[in-house]
Amino acid sequence: MSGTGSLHFIYKRFIPMADNKIKETTPQTHPTGGKQLTMMAMAIMIVTTIVSMRGLASQAEFGLTSIFYYVFAALVFLVPYALVCAELASTYTRSGGVFRWVSEAFGTRTGWLSMYLDWQMVVIWFPAVLMFGAVSLAYVFWPEAFDARLAGNRIYTLLIVLGVYWICTFNTFRGMKYANKLSTLGGLCGTIIPAAVLIVMGVVYLLLGKTIYLPLDKPFWPDFEQFGTIVLAASIFLFYAGMEIQAVHVPGMKNPSRDFPKSVLVAVLIILAIFVAGTLAIGMVIPESKINLLQSLLVAYNDLWASIGAPWLGNVMAVLITFGVLGQVSAVIAGPSTGLLAVGKAGYLPKSLQHTNKNGVQTTILYIQAAIVTILSLVLVLLPSVESAYQILSQMTTIIYLIMVVIIYVAFIRLRHTAPNKHRGFRVPGGRLGMWIVAGIGILGAVVAGILSFVPPTQIKTGSPVVYVGILTLGVAVFIALPLIIYARRKKTWRDAGTDFYPFDWQIEGRKPGEVSKWPAGYQPTAEEVKAAVERENQAK
Repeated sequence: MSGTGSLHFIYKRFIPMADNKIKETTPQTHPTGGKQLTMMAMAIMIVTTIVSMRGLASQAEFGLTSIFYYVFAALVFLVPYALVCAELASTYTRSGGVFRWVSEAFGTRTGWLSMYLDWQMVVIWFPAVLMFGAVSLAYVFWPEAFDARLAGNRIYTLLIVLGVYWICTFNTFRGMKYANKLSTLGGLCGTIIPAAVLIVMGVVYLLLGKTIYLPLDKPFWPDFEQFGTIVLAASIFLFYAGMEIQAVHVPGMKNPSRDFPKSVLVAVLIILAIFVAGTLAIGMVIPESKINLLQSLLVAYNDLWASIGAPWLGNVMAVLITFGVLGQVSAVIAGPSTGLLAVGKAGYLPKSLQHTNKNGVQTTILYIQAAIVTILSLVLVLLPSVESAYQILSQMTTIIYLIMVVIIYVAFIRLRHTAPNKHRGFRVPGGRLGMWIVAGIGILGAVVAGILSFVPPTQIKTGSPVVYVGILTLGVAVFIALPLIIYARRKKTWRDAGTDFYPFDWQIEGRKPGEVSKWPAGYQPTAEEVKAAVERENQAK
């Protein structure tokens, strides 16, 4: 989920929550309209959700060592997280996604925190991806020497980021109909076509016998003693983000226990092939000392097309990538806040933040979202370069996301204990031992990556290490504190009378989240039990 391809679908994780009324008496259906998903169809959905181009340059810094980082992150993050999300999604099939999973395990406070962090992570992502879009735009028309200077100008980047975001915000007030269509086209233009071109042209460049700058003498294994040099590798974990999006579709598979692990394996192989080939292509044409996190992808396209005498096609690639970013942002802007509004109406946001316009768009939340993006974008002024600002926002996104991921892992373990008889359409293989191995690897990987994210990278001039770490620490602390403060101050009057979120199992059963369920295997609560749970919750609040 690191760039112009992956967040193309992120709004889908939230939108199903918009219809959480008590009339919902059956589990949510899968998106195929009743048709069962095949193993390959699920694999393609995973690939489409995860693959992006924006972060490839950061891994080109490592040369052949990048292969190790990609494979390592896939094994300790993507695979375990995919399996855990699949079990949770196939167990708790009512709408709500992350909010429901975590709330079933720990109660609504932690569930609200997780859902808020999921939204906040996307908000932090906005200025980072728009910085990438601003750089892409700089490479559209002018000679490369001027492009590089313009792309590195903080004022230019700040104006583009804020201008585009606020324009997209006001456009969103008209509704999401056109934005969603633009998002689909943007995913094709901004990710699929550029990725194919990058890999194919990399092969052509190699066959033409052009100068190869990729340091082949670098070892495959990294030097783990040099933390400052491997910080950028920690961001690979965010490359693989988004499995919680497609996990909700697991119940739509004919035999998820058999086919989903195969889908993950196929998806991992395809994703690795794209990431590794794309990264090495950048490393082949750009010397290690000249790699820039934001500019090198565009420079690589220019050099690759120039190798066959068509440098102007580099400008065409810049146009495609820029359009992909714009289309993606236009669609995603409203998506996350749609889920926030839906859960907020269930009693977690003040009435003043639940306002919608005549088109049903949550204008107040979008204004607040835009204000946060504006404040974060001002990081450009505080840091020495656009590249350093991009890096710190990317790392903040990574940290926020990994906190949520750890919460999901722990929720998965707890639900195995508190809801042992709950029907699971897919179960992490290996029984209790498999549960601990998969979750243990995932938690350890996420914690290590999160710690590394606080270390200033040696490859980038980030200014004072104190300022760098201070911004990250303060930002993360604020983003965690805000939802907890909101939750602590919630009132009964916040609940919208027309919105009834389907109650959690522990509410229906009349127990605390940490208590073991006494329901027998396969038990389904009656309509009367559900109604009684809702009435108890209304009285309690």
